[in-house]
Amino acid sequence: MRDIPSSILGFLTKLLAPSPHTTNNLWRPLSLFGLYRLTLGGLLLFVSAVFSEALSLSAFEQTWAFRICLLYIFLTLASLFSVRKKYPNFSLQLALQVGTDIAIITLLIYFSGGIQSNLGMLLLVSLAAVGLIARGRITLFYAAIASIAILLEHAYSVLTHEAEVAQFLQAGILSATYFAVGWLSHTLSKYALASEKLAFARGVDLSNMAEANRLMIQDMPDGVLVVDERGAVRQSNPSAERLLGRVFPQNQSNMLANFSPLLEAMFAAWRQNKALGQEILRLPATNRLVRVRFLPVQREGFWGAVIVLEDMQRQQEQAQQIKLAALGRLTANIAHEVRNPLSSISYAAELLKEGQQDPAQIRLSQIILDNSARLNRIVEDVMQLNRRDRVTTETLDLTLRLPGFIEEVCQTKHLANELIQLTMPAECNVDFDRGHLDQVLWNLCHNALNYCQNKAESVLLRLSGISGRRFMLEVLDDGPGITTEAAQKLFEPFFTTHSGGTGLGLYIARELCEANGAILQYRSRPEGGACFRIIFGVHNEP
Repeated sequence: MRDIPSSILGFLTKLLAPSPHTTNNLWRPLSLFGLYRLTLGGLLLFVSAVFSEALSLSAFEQTWAFRICLLYIFLTLASLFSVRKKYPNFSLQLALQVGTDIAIITLLIYFSGGIQSNLGMLLLVSLAAVGLIARGRITLFYAAIASIAILLEHAYSVLTHEAEVAQFLQAGILSATYFAVGWLSHTLSKYALASEKLAFARGVDLSNMAEANRLMIQDMPDGVLVVDERGAVRQSNPSAERLLGRVFPQNQSNMLANFSPLLEAMFAAWRQNKALGQEILRLPATNRLVRVRFLPVQREGFWGAVIVLEDMQRQQEQAQQIKLAALGRLTANIAHEVRNPLSSISYAAELLKEGQQDPAQIRLSQIILDNSARLNRIVEDVMQLNRRDRVTTETLDLTLRLPGFIEEVCQTKHLANELIQLTMPAECNVDFDRGHLDQVLWNLCHNALNYCQNKAESVLLRLSGISGRRFMLEVLDDGPGITTEAAQKLFEPFFTTHSGGTGLGLYIARELCEANGAILQYRSRPEGGACFRIIFGVHNEP
């Protein structure tokens, strides 16, 4: 028998223990329940004070009903203060509020004429609220307490006030209703809890997926812009900002037209005709060559597109890496398999030339020597391709370096200084490999001198600034120029218009420029002649 009280205490402790699903978000429903109780207390106080005669309450009953309503309001205010402080714990506060409702409404039933006053229906709201808030079988426990309180109240009324025994049926039905409402609210709370768990799990999955997508987009080497139907940029990655040369501020309305009118026009055209796309263009701000693709996005509440900016330079660099690896193996084989036999052929041809007196044989020996020298130059040029990936960048002041370079060219080729003219700004610093720059300039000036008219200022080196650290150096001549067909193949390896050329000079010059973050272009001159243009600091810009 001694174990019975301890068992009951353990059962009550288990019932009143905080549910594992009780979190801070349940304090708000408990606070709203307290506000409902405060409103209910105010209404009961008003009814007991104003409509006591209509309810046929005696002065004694009216006084006690008024006092009980005041007590109920005071206890409700105290519970609201406790909920605000979140002390004591959630389960104990819920138990105190429900217990207060059962006790107060039971007393009001006693002082308001008994079970026929129908005030017991007010407990249905409290039990339903407890079932939704507590989310456990504790609701049935409170329904049992309410049923016992109603039955005891009616039994006491039968013994002291000669209430009708037949009204026990009404009290029993009301008690059964308490259990029904408690069980219904308990069932609904289980479904609500299951839905909440499922929603939380789905929310976590969606959050993880969104974070994975964000990280994937952020780390993509290609630019990505997510725009809505109005053309507003919803999301972007650093690659897109780097390619466009603009930073998209966070938490602001970023219209695509404000950052890239060209992309906005293409987006508008694509919306009219979905067949458009896969366009290759050069972005004006950064001079980057990109392929633009539009991927439609159509979901409930959002319609837009994902704009993918494929960096063609990156693809070209990857292709260059593959090409350099192949050229490395090729040049190694050339150095071993070609140069040694070529040296032997040249040496043997020189010996034959010295030992022969016949002019025809001497001419044939000279042909062998000339072609051997040409093959040797080709081998030398091919081996220089390996220098592209060995860049030692330094800051060079072209305004100090170009005059010395022109003087060196004139002395080496025994030319008049007036043949080459130089125009440049006061200061021009570029990041370039010193040896690579000399090789590129020698190649361009050599071509210009070969095709110019050899008059004063036939060759012009014109240096000008574009923006920031971007400068442009043009090498112009007054020669016959280059035909349209030849201009299309000008930078292809082994293409040449000169009988003694190897066809690798301009190709190597362009490769060295790209290795140093610059581009080499050819432009025809309306007045005649050729123009080769080096734009510094293009690929190195962020």
